[in-house]
Amino acid sequence: MGDATILLLDDDEDLREALQEGLELSGYNVIATADAEEALEHISHEFHGVLVSDIRMPRMDGFAVLKAAFDIDAALPVVLITGHGDVPLAVEAMRAGAYDFLEKPFPVSSLSEVLKRALEKRRLTLENRVLREELGDLSGLEERLVGKAPSMEHLRQTVRALANTNADILILGETGAGKEVVARALHEEGERKDKPFVAINCGALPADIIESELFGHEKGAFTGASGQRIGKLEHASGGTVFLDEIESMPLELQVKLLRVIETRSIERLGSNKPLPLDLRFVAATKEDLEKTCDEGRFRKDLYYRLNVISVAIPPLRERKEDIPVLFHYLTRGARARYRKDVPPITPEFMADLMGRDWAGNVRELRNVADRFVLGLEQGVQSGRGAASGEGSGLSEKVAAFEKDLISAELRRQNGSIKATYEALGISRKALYEKMKKFGLGKEAFAE
Repeated sequence: MGDATILLLDDDEDLREALQEGLELSGYNVIATADAEEALEHISHEFHGVLVSDIRMPRMDGFAVLKAAFDIDAALPVVLITGHGDVPLAVEAMRAGAYDFLEKPFPVSSLSEVLKRALEKRRLTLENRVLREELGDLSGLEERLVGKAPSMEHLRQTVRALANTNADILILGETGAGKEVVARALHEEGERKDKPFVAINCGALPADIIESELFGHEKGAFTGASGQRIGKLEHASGGTVFLDEIESMPLELQVKLLRVIETRSIERLGSNKPLPLDLRFVAATKEDLEKTCDEGRFRKDLYYRLNVISVAIPPLRERKEDIPVLFHYLTRGARARYRKDVPPITPEFMADLMGRDWAGNVRELRNVADRFVLGLEQGVQSGRGAASGEGSGLSEKVAAFEKDLISAELRRQNGSIKATYEALGISRKALYEKMKKFGLGKEAFAE
């Protein structure tokens, strides 16, 4: 059971020793005592284990123990052992927050099953706390580009290196991968952060007014132009222009955009006077622009002008180890938007998230986080494959989740077994057993 500990509190020496022996034979680490204060000394906010306590004890009964344990950590699972006459008390204790109760006599196997579930709940609680602490420590770029996968570390390093340059940049990424988030990070981490950031979706601008939107116009430039208009490019002067879905821009406008990028100036419609602009251009595409050039849908000269520096965003399916912390981050944002508490995130639900394909990337995960906070997301859904293998049952999804986490940690630790099992909080033996089970060899993760 890894490093988890069962605190067994009972003044009946024979029962205590019998339960301790049975639980240890089942693989649990057990601390058994008749002294409630001694048991409580082992409990802390970081305690990885479960408290099992009898109700009828001379110095401190089960209710007092329950209250004292909850004073230390209200999320600690407490299992009560009751005699037949104590069942009403046990039910009352359940209402007070006890995890479960067992009526004497009971087989050790029954207690073992209860403890297995309680330990899983405790593990999840501790993991969630760590994730919340990690999120609480995030600031600046780490908060904008969340994730510990090597690809995300590389992305943040790239953004830091480019933020204070004036180089135009082409961002490559699938739908929902976060291209605008990266563009904003480039802007906000650089010297232009106090100037405008203007995002333009090239595929959403109406064809009949697109030039006016971008370049502006003078009064009388065309029918309906009743006054002068400042275009988006002029408005952004001093800052950054983000051209999203650049592949969707009409060919005739691509010629004019190329000239703007090369000259850093514009002419409003109806005017012959060039207006100099201090701009940085960041373009983004979800398509292979070289292919679109070959197909005649995109100008090669504009492609080469934009592609001086390219930044690729990894799809979510290639960094699944980031899903837990990213999902917590997104649910925190949803909680603020909808003013609703975040429901408990169960291991089964997280395993389901780890097993999904995420064709919509982080945007799709954000939608799930929103539905989850609103109580509309029910977890396992049909048509979703496991992260590893084709099984769609809970056990397969949990196994896939576990394999992904171990694989990610081995990569992060460059194949170091000691660093990996310490980071995962399990024993060396447990790690080797899981690596054997999942067919993971440390050599594959070493540099």
